[in-house]
Amino acid sequence: MTQAPLTSPFRIGPIEVHNRVLLAPLAGIGNWFVRLQARRHGAGLAVSEMVSSFAVSHGNERTLREMLRIHPDEHPVSMQLFGADPEVMRAASAAVADAGADLIDLNMGCPVPKVCKTGAGAALLRDPELALAVARAAHEGSGLPVTVKLRSGLTPGDRSGFELALRLAREAGVAAIAFHPRPVAAHHTGHPDYALAAELVDLVEVPVIISGGLRSAEAARRAYAESRADAVMVARGALGSPWVFEELTGRRSAPPTREEIIAELLWVLDRGEEHWGPERASRNLRKFYPWYLEQLGITGPEADAYQRSASADEVRRMLDGISPETARSASL
Repeated sequence: MTQAPLTSPFRIGPIEVHNRVLLAPLAGIGNWFVRLQARRHGAGLAVSEMVSSFAVSHGNERTLREMLRIHPDEHPVSMQLFGADPEVMRAASAAVADAGADLIDLNMGCPVPKVCKTGAGAALLRDPELALAVARAAHEGSGLPVTVKLRSGLTPGDRSGFELALRLAREAGVAAIAFHPRPVAAHHTGHPDYALAAELVDLVEVPVIISGGLRSAEAARRAYAESRADAVMVARGALGSPWVFEELTGRRSAPPTREEIIAELLWVLDRGEEHWGPERASRNLRKFYPWYLEQLGITGPEADAYQRSASADEVRRMLDGISPETARSASL
């Protein structure tokens, strides 16, 4: 069967996604404006950063205010939850639905110890019955389509994640599987097993979204073709480079100009202040600067000056010094 082009629409349950290029959940990064940025540049769907089901169900004020914030222009949007208690997940999923999410994604692949020690993330690969119960609870609590992101297994050669993906699709009614075909122990090293992903595609009736190792448009196209997946999910390849979505959807063939890079960083500064307020934005935005500055050839002591900046306004002044012709109104 001929694989559909990345520009064609597909469905996750009842939700139509306008193309097959998605922003992956980025822990500690994928807030509303990062997702909106991906959508502006052509992503068909963006998934939120990983959010604790316990924090949501217990009404943590900052979690509800910041991590569940959804911009009206980013729909459809998927919110990713993690947790290992079905009743807590049921309550959290209801809150996520009330916040306006269109889909819920469950994290069953995170290898971080502080997540796994709670029984969540990749630890659920060791307890498939609990994983199935969590997935069912998320749908029952929200009434929304539920997807699951997971890895192929815990260690090289282990197929526990693959087997769980089959059961989630067949027994828990999940609407799609986001599959990272590398073991948990490998973290982000080693070559993803796209042939294993293709095997999964042949065995389930729900969409399979390929993830893992996609640092460029070329790598994403190759993974999509080799896995025969229904969609591709870009993570690190989108950091400071939202233009990857334009490349994958045929809107761009050339790299961004210096003016485009500066204008994009200015847009991020504005949205960061809108999200966190000026004081917290001056700290939280520092993780974003290297992604853009490296593309501008700014490294070493010059780049360090951005990290030492006291405010977003100071960063704006430094950017004005790089390219005076780029007006402050260049926000896209």
